[in-house]
Amino acid sequence: MVVTEEIGVPSWDLYELSIPCTVFGKPQPDLADPWYEFRLCGTGSPGPQDDDAQFGLSVRTKYGLDDLVGADTVIVPSVPDACVEEGAPMPPGLVEALRRAHAAGARMVSLCNGAFALAEAGLLDGRRATAHWQHTAQLAARFPLVEVDDSVLYVDDGDVLTSAGLTAGLDLCLHLVRRDLGAHVANQLARRMVVPAHRPGGQAQFIDLSVPATDDAGLSPVLEWARQRLDRPLTVTDLARRAAMSPRTFYRRLQDATGTTPLQWLLNQRLARAQSLLESTDLPVEKVGELSGLGTANNLRHHFLKQVGVSPSDYRRAFPKSGPAAGLRSAPRPAESVEKPAPAAPSTAA
Repeated sequence: MVVTEEIGVPSWDLYELSIPCTVFGKPQPDLADPWYEFRLCGTGSPGPQDDDAQFGLSVRTKYGLDDLVGADTVIVPSVPDACVEEGAPMPPGLVEALRRAHAAGARMVSLCNGAFALAEAGLLDGRRATAHWQHTAQLAARFPLVEVDDSVLYVDDGDVLTSAGLTAGLDLCLHLVRRDLGAHVANQLARRMVVPAHRPGGQAQFIDLSVPATDDAGLSPVLEWARQRLDRPLTVTDLARRAAMSPRTFYRRLQDATGTTPLQWLLNQRLARAQSLLESTDLPVEKVGELSGLGTANNLRHHFLKQVGVSPSDYRRAFPKSGPAAGLRSAPRPAESVEKPAPAAPSTAA
């Protein structure tokens, strides 16, 4: 596993660093013997770390990037935030080391934004891949040859595998164990880690659909007006009239501002309302469909499976209720107001 040690380890990266260590680094002789031979390979020089390591944490490794060549599997758990957010260069030598390891036959794996390192090395060109949903748009924009899928927990493309963020990395690591050592070993290991051996759905269920980005301030009043009336029939004509625009102008303005059509925007808002109700109330699925404007329970299930990737019941189980709304049995309709037109997404592991 690659460790970008010379920059220190931010606390939020420790989780992804620890996942492969936990899955592959601890021998499980009663499950499979031999287990994996696991090595941490640093991108910096051996020796003491600088004093500027974030939060006082740093990682020193015995192995370096040259040790990636010859490994059966190479894992990149994360890369520095600056490489993702600001386009800063990858740690020196990392990209070339990844290319050499892949050329030597290594299976390449990334967790979360580690996909940016594989993409920089050209290893994702022409392949389907994923990353944390907050970074998939950046990944697609910077590497147009990559087929980015923001809806899945991980992608297995044979010799190159990528995962979404945080816990999705654990899903992928257990998948690797399942591939290498069989389902029984992976299931038993998952039980020891007190996690599900396989989670239903993908990361689409965690994407925030409710507030798409928009730079068109003139649309904000009508969009907020619509969000308060999702349980009622709404058409493009209704929204355009409220915005004092023609339907054609409203359609164009909304698509330019949000990147989606008015009907898709309405569907996303209704799905977000349904998600909120499933998370925070005990309302039956039929009532959730009614209050979100998605109609019948069957219609709600259809859109949930298509857009979110899981059924409403599975989604509710994944998000236990908390707070004062838990146990709510009914939800009030938004108060009526005077309506005035508003101004115009077993091997060596290194």
